[in-house]
Amino acid sequence: MVDPRSKGGPLRLPDWAWRRAEVRDALKERDVGALLRSAQKYTGASQSRVAVAVGMLQGRVSEILRGNRTVTTLELFERIAAGLEMPDDARMLLGLAPVHPAGLDHLGASGRAEILAVFPSQSKARIELEQRASEATEVEVLAVRGLGILGMNDSLLRAHVRQGSAAVRVLLLDPDGEAAVRRAAEIGEQPGSFSAGIRLSIELLRDLAAEGAEVEAHTYDVLPTWRVIGLDSTLFISAFGDRHEGHTSPMYKITGSPHGALHRGFRRFMDELRRTSRRVV
Repeated sequence: MVDPRSKGGPLRLPDWAWRRAEVRDALKERDVGALLRSAQKYTGASQSRVAVAVGMLQGRVSEILRGNRTVTTLELFERIAAGLEMPDDARMLLGLAPVHPAGLDHLGASGRAEILAVFPSQSKARIELEQRASEATEVEVLAVRGLGILGMNDSLLRAHVRQGSAAVRVLLLDPDGEAAVRRAAEIGEQPGSFSAGIRLSIELLRDLAAEGAEVEAHTYDVLPTWRVIGLDSTLFISAFGDRHEGHTSPMYKITGSPHGALHRGFRRFMDELRRTSRRVV
């Protein structure tokens, strides 16, 4: 690995370059090849200079630029962001936590470290979610129907729960409650078919328990706002909007920190929601 501090250090793109449509599209799609080509275009840097800045061998940078190699690891995304001196709004489009989140500038690194990463959507976090799920001893889910997380055989976490020994706790929307009717109306579905999806998920969780998995599930009757996937001490948070589902919203990866309120707050929220809910599995 090349030390990006030697032979020139990081590249500095003009501030306006980060606002260019092709750069923002590359960040959203995590298309590192397009991002590095833009870095060359707006700085005049050679492949060698780009390699030095991002701490990679020139041959690897060349493969990325040609589309023969993709970048998937968080560590490498962070190295590229540092090598290009990426501003916080660009980091967040790439799915990384801001270096100086708004309102947290007074905290040290330990305080800001509560927000570890920001993903544009659940699909962009899938690799890390599946890896963590395969190693987790506790899995917590707060969702509406949960079919795409645990319900179906090809859902995000079901195979990992089947193969492992994790204790699973799930909170789903009450299919017979007022909140289910309100949520169905928000997203343009009929209440009957909407609630049927929740009931199907409950039955599939019962099947999972019958197969030997340690599963408990509860239903709550509050209009859904937050969607949470907890894998041991790490929480992946997204939000339900009045027109979109949680898996399409940005996803925040958070963990506890001495000065952070988010992790403690979501834990308390889920514990209280579970306390006031009805156990169905």
